[in-house]
Amino acid sequence: MSLTARLDLRQSQQLVMTPQLQQAIKLLQLSSLELSAFVEAELERNPLLERDDGQRDANERLAAEDPDRHVEPAADRTEANAADLLAGDRMTGAEDAPVEADYSGDYEADIAGPGAPAPEAAFGPIGGPIGGAGGAGAGGGRTGFDDDLPDLESRLAQTESLRDRLIAQLQLDVPDPGDRLIGLHLIDALDEAGYLPADLTPIAETLGAEQAAVEAMLERVQRFEPAGLFARSLGECLKLQLIEKNRFDPAMAALLDNLELLARGDRARLMKLCGVDAEDLAEMAREIRALDPKPGVTHGVEPAEPVIPDVLMRRGPEGDWIVELNADVLPKVLVNEPFHQRVSAKMRDRAEKEYLSERLQTANWLVKSLQQRATTILKVSSEIVRQQDAFFRHGVAHLRPLVLRDIADAIEMHESTVSRVTSNKYIATPRGLFELKYFFTTAIAGVAGDQTHSAESVRHRIRALIDAEGADAVLSDDRLVELLRAEGVDIARRTVAKYREAMRIPSSVQRRRLKKAAI
Repeated sequence: MSLTARLDLRQSQQLVMTPQLQQAIKLLQLSSLELSAFVEAELERNPLLERDDGQRDANERLAAEDPDRHVEPAADRTEANAADLLAGDRMTGAEDAPVEADYSGDYEADIAGPGAPAPEAAFGPIGGPIGGAGGAGAGGGRTGFDDDLPDLESRLAQTESLRDRLIAQLQLDVPDPGDRLIGLHLIDALDEAGYLPADLTPIAETLGAEQAAVEAMLERVQRFEPAGLFARSLGECLKLQLIEKNRFDPAMAALLDNLELLARGDRARLMKLCGVDAEDLAEMAREIRALDPKPGVTHGVEPAEPVIPDVLMRRGPEGDWIVELNADVLPKVLVNEPFHQRVSAKMRDRAEKEYLSERLQTANWLVKSLQQRATTILKVSSEIVRQQDAFFRHGVAHLRPLVLRDIADAIEMHESTVSRVTSNKYIATPRGLFELKYFFTTAIAGVAGDQTHSAESVRHRIRALIDAEGADAVLSDDRLVELLRAEGVDIARRTVAKYREAMRIPSSVQRRRLKKAAI
């Protein structure tokens, strides 16, 4: 066998992901807040991008007041506003074609070719009011120094954490520096629920302090607000809260020592151990159940960030559904063509010209990607609303089974594109605010075989049946299966048990004990 050089010609197919296509796919799955941060970063990085903050109107006003002042004419500015491009007849060109994440062809070439018209659902007008009218988009607003107000986030009250509250109480109540150091270590040793480890010896060894000093400091911090913190067991946590309410007595102490009997509903033994009658025991149990078993969780969580809907939905004048994008979260970005022309005319260096050309291409692609992202979200949301019409009209019991393929086939997209579009996107509806992923549920077969039921609607029905049960007629999982099958739902017992446990509903045995105990 001779070793010689040889020239072969081979033909193969492969998916080439250009940086621009990767960016378009990335933008699809970003939430509104993430998208706003991404656009802000691009505005800082690209000198040819600018925010649509109403500067054109200001320029026109200045030109009218001072004719000798040089102001960029509005007519010379190329507007590539991601919100305005979605308005009315602007949504009919090839550039409005939805981003197809799994596309394997020449993406840039296809954009310039003929494209599909804007999505219009058969059940009503889609996206009518959206466009460039009205308020500024994400990250918008004037940037002057005179008449600008700070944004909402900068004016919100600073949230005090649980650790900050405890340290403030420590500084006020404990003047000795050594004791403060022990108290600070106890605060840092708290877990998420507000409990300490049962053995405090490691803290004493770390600080080189006496065990008695640590125990004495523990008694002091256990009087801090909120009550119940720094406990080493559930019983001690409840005890601290009862002491704060001045409701701790020998009968309560006996009840706290036998919490397992309270959980089982063993009233006879508890009355004997506590030395009280049934009425007193019921009152004591109600007080126990009103306490907070995890004070650290209740008082230590950060406030939840408000969810801003990406899509708005309302009922039309003829009873149809109108779906539109939330213009307040659409970034309003412009490509400054006049600036590019002035700068490029003065450039002589080849590297500088290449840099400016690359920045212009990047800016144009970002604006186009934002437009396509908005169009794709609107198209997917419109189809979801169309297919879940019964849910919006009659409630969760009418939520139909839906998978990504159903939407993908209806709008002629790939499943992965629909998955990206529905991730971290929310729709405001007459029935509340929902994540788009909420409407995708698995199907449960019907008894007759010709009808399927949504898993979410079945869970809703299980909860309704359990909520309606009486103390003498607690429904077992087998009985729930019988009732659901009588309603046409073909479901297995293990599936009922799985749904019940996912909703944190106790078993029938536990519910029967709780209902019969009546405490």
